[in-house]
Formats: sequence, structure tokens, C-alpha cells
Amino acid sequence: MVITTATSSNSEEHLHNTFASRYVRATLPRFRMWDKSIPREAVYQIISDELMLDRNPWLNLASFVTTWMEPKCDRLIMSSLNKNYVDMDEYLVTTELQNWCVNMIAHLFHAPVGENETAVGVGTVGSSEAIMLAGLAFKRRWQAKRKPRERH
Repeated sequence: MVITTATSSNSEEHLHNTFASRYVRATLPRFRMWDKSIPREAVYQIISDELMLDRNPWLNLASFVTTWMEPKCDRLIMSSLNKNYVDMDEYLVTTELQNWCVNMIAHLFHAPVGENETAVGVGTVGSSEAIMLAGLAFKRRWQAKRKPRERH
């Protein structure tokens, strides 16, 4: 389903390229593919200019996320950005690293994992996704506890 809204003025329908103007002189449509190609430097500049309007995450004291990381963490993320995270058969080492993290967190929170057992879990790429999966896990655990026990 697509929800449409009318824009109040023509200026909201077009991008005005203040800093990319050395590459692109005309305004560009905001919600449609551009008729002509433009240099990649201009596209970078346009997106960078738009993102500058976002607030600075370092100043976001109401966030539930860490807004600063060690530079080496940033480099690790950038070196793995092109991996298809969900293709676990293709990226076996990444999957194994995920399993390490799942088990570290399980032991940190005293999950009932036996000495020769490994915890089962999944890594997520977003906090909303993580929260929903945790809620689903709690629901399944609650449902399992409510089922009558089978007697043999």
C-alpha cells in the first residue's frame, strides 16, 4: 500500500543543490528518478548536505544506543559492510563470530546453558528488530511453560 500526501509548495518537491551547484545547476526532483545522470561527486554532496541537517548523534543524550565507538570498531564495520549478513552458508566466519557473541551474552545474563552446551540465538542489525525477537522469545517461553506436561 502506498500512502500519498500532497506537498504544500514546489520547493518541497525539489532538491536545491547549494553546495553541489558546481556539478548540477538545475534543481532535481526529490521523489522521482532524475532524467539525466549526474556525477557521483554531486550525488555524494547532495546526500551529505541533506544528512548535515540531522542532529549530531554525539549530542543525543536521550538515545538508547552508543553514539561513539572506537575507530577500530568503525574500521571493522566498514570492512564487513558489503557482506550479506543473513547468508550464513556463504559467510561462515561471520556466523561463528555471531555465535560467540550470542554465547557471551547468554553467559553474562546467566542463561541456563549447560557446561557442554551452546546457547541458541541470533544477531540483529537493529535495536527494534532485537527487541521484537526478544519479545517473541519471551512469548514462546511463556507459552511453553503454560502447556500441560505430558505424562509417560
